[in-house]
Amino acid sequence: MFTGIVENLATIIAVTNEKSNVHFDIESSIARELKIDQSIAHDGCCLTVIALNRSDSGQVLGYRVTAINETLKRTTLAHWRIGYLVNLERCTKVGDRLDGHIVQGHVDCVASISEMVDQNGSWEITIHHDLNEQFNTVSKGSISINGVSLTVVESKSDYFSVAIIPYTWENTSFHQLKVGDNVNLEFDIIGKYVARILEKK
Repeated sequence: MFTGIVENLATIIAVTNEKSNVHFDIESSIARELKIDQSIAHDGCCLTVIALNRSDSGQVLGYRVTAINETLKRTTLAHWRIGYLVNLERCTKVGDRLDGHIVQGHVDCVASISEMVDQNGSWEITIHHDLNEQFNTVSKGSISINGVSLTVVESKSDYFSVAIIPYTWENTSFHQLKVGDNVNLEFDIIGKYVARILEKK
């Protein structure tokens, strides 16, 4: 489980195709604290560390994760390239404060940024997604965008908006995004369960 509070902004340094899978080598300042088989959210997508990349002296500089075809089809990972900045979050420790909201690291859909407005001190971003009974937002509710826990401002059936404070803008990958770019969305898990229960009734 994650909370949607980005811990580190990492860089893709290599992309390697192997059959239908893609390996991503990632450079991060927290790499030396990681271990093989650890789960980390990458732009909101939970991936497993499969190798640690070391310098000639043995210092850990980065790590490798693998995205299978199913993940590539359902997220933005198929478009990751060398130099791309990725939001990282390690899984939540039992007993830690839940600063964001409950995030599973399971991307529900890829959505598109339709508007980005500079509010002279913050940014308002509007995102359109497919119409789906399971994809619900509510004003002042929570949404995970590229692994970042954010509060919904305006909520409609197939789009919503969020407000980004300067700290979040500068310390996540939001500052590299532009209108037309795709992002990973994970809708609130409680809302998804409620929608499913009502659907069965």
